[in-house]
Amino acid sequence: MASELEFISRRSPILCTGGCVATSQPLATNIGLDILKRGGNAADAAVAAAAALNLTEPFSTGVGGDCFCLFYDAKTKQVSGINGSGRCPTKLSIDLLKQQGFDEANPLPQQHAHTVTVPGAAAAWCDTITLFGSKKLTLAEILQPSIELAEKGFPVSEITAYLWKQDWATLQAANNQHGAELLIEGEAPRHGQVFRNPFLAETFKELSKSGKKGFYEGRIAEAIVQLLKSNGSVMTLEDLKNHKTEQVQPIFTTYKGVKVWELPPNGQGLTALMTLNLLEDLNVKAMHHNSADYLHVLVEALKLSVSDSMWYCTDPACVPVPTQELISKDYSKRRSALVSMHRANNEYGHGSPLQTGSDTVYLTVVDAQGNACSFINSIYKGFGTGLVPSGCGFTLQNRGVGFSLSPSHPNCLSPGKRPFHTILPAMATHADTGELLSSFGVVGGFMQPQGHVQVLLNMLEFGMNPQRAVDAARCYVEYSKKDGVWKLFLEDGIAEDVTEELRARGHTVQWPVTGQERKLFGRGQIITMGDWWSSRNTSLSDYNGIVRWAGSDPRGDGCAMGY
Repeated sequence: MASELEFISRRSPILCTGGCVATSQPLATNIGLDILKRGGNAADAAVAAAAALNLTEPFSTGVGGDCFCLFYDAKTKQVSGINGSGRCPTKLSIDLLKQQGFDEANPLPQQHAHTVTVPGAAAAWCDTITLFGSKKLTLAEILQPSIELAEKGFPVSEITAYLWKQDWATLQAANNQHGAELLIEGEAPRHGQVFRNPFLAETFKELSKSGKKGFYEGRIAEAIVQLLKSNGSVMTLEDLKNHKTEQVQPIFTTYKGVKVWELPPNGQGLTALMTLNLLEDLNVKAMHHNSADYLHVLVEALKLSVSDSMWYCTDPACVPVPTQELISKDYSKRRSALVSMHRANNEYGHGSPLQTGSDTVYLTVVDAQGNACSFINSIYKGFGTGLVPSGCGFTLQNRGVGFSLSPSHPNCLSPGKRPFHTILPAMATHADTGELLSSFGVVGGFMQPQGHVQVLLNMLEFGMNPQRAVDAARCYVEYSKKDGVWKLFLEDGIAEDVTEELRARGHTVQWPVTGQERKLFGRGQIITMGDWWSSRNTSLSDYNGIVRWAGSDPRGDGCAMGY
């Protein structure tokens, strides 16, 4: 049965010396690799793969959502970033929602049209190519493989078919007259069934012909606004026309000789950096992988970091965010004093750093020149709102659920504001030389920074190769408002005696999480330059950066490939 999703095989890491691509769908990986072979660079290939994933995983991603990008320039050894998230409609406000009966106690339904923020992905794809692309291929050439695949059709993969079926009811809602465009005779496609999306092909053709204007003005924009208005939204054509991608300076922390890079708020990347700061002074390696001691301190550090990010992480263009203070070593030392090695704490709240004293796809590409693109694209929940603009072949995101409806919260909804965002790409570089060590990411809502930390520590502390690092069983912690406790989920593969010890320390544990429920722990992709994580190397400076090592998560349908 598909629900079993047994991990019954092993996979070796992919090794190559040229270009390398890792995604959650082999067809998307292959398209990215073809772009590299045609002279494109990592940024070109990332956009091509993202477009293919829009076709092959429409419940996770697409031009109806947002994307974020980190780009490593091998010549300058600089890491740059793009924030491709959209903003709240200018006519939507807390007061309007209150008049309609929505507030903190009675929030918006997750598929309500008011949860649609301006889709930022299309603009970010164009800007990624403009800012970081090779200039050897046009946008039309980069999108053409996905256009052809959408017209010809593709056979649906196993996990993809399961997730499509899980959320297909969203597409059948009475107010979603075009949801059938993403179904076959009213049903989710089966494993192995060929699915075609000629409407998405036309959307990509319009984007190829006219660039950003082809999406944010004209037929597509009008279809988006018409659909949203008919479902109660106040989004306007001006909201779409005025959308802009933001080029941002990535943030980082240093962990034992490695610089770990994330994007700043409104994304939750600071959660991963704060967690690493809290763990840096501990002898994590001596605790042993997925032991009770290791998982206990990891989970306690994550609780502290999540508590801070859920309060402070918002749109810095609208509300000041103390990002540098939050990721400072001094702040982490103050916060780490709250951690007990013997008991779980359920009372963590956000700290005061200024005092003195989340469905998605992730992909990564490294080209033959050593440039890297860490790229993530999402419509948030399965199929987002499920709303499909007429003749467009994609659904609209529901990122607006990331806003707070409490007027006193820094992340409260307001016109033109970007919501708290779960999606985040990551990179690691040598702290001294600036050489690229890894481009990686893990999808899965609030699991994402937790996955970043676990995959990185699997390599850096426990010497795992990239494929083993994404294979290894994971934990996930979240706060339940309903029950007033932090809940800890442990994947099948973590020992039962470890689980019992964590319960004895006061953790509320659910174990083992198996089968298709493993999606809770996300799906990761990773490419490393050389084997810097290997015990054969006495220091990071000894690694051989010529060989690319790559891994793709067994919790997804994808693979890594290189040449």
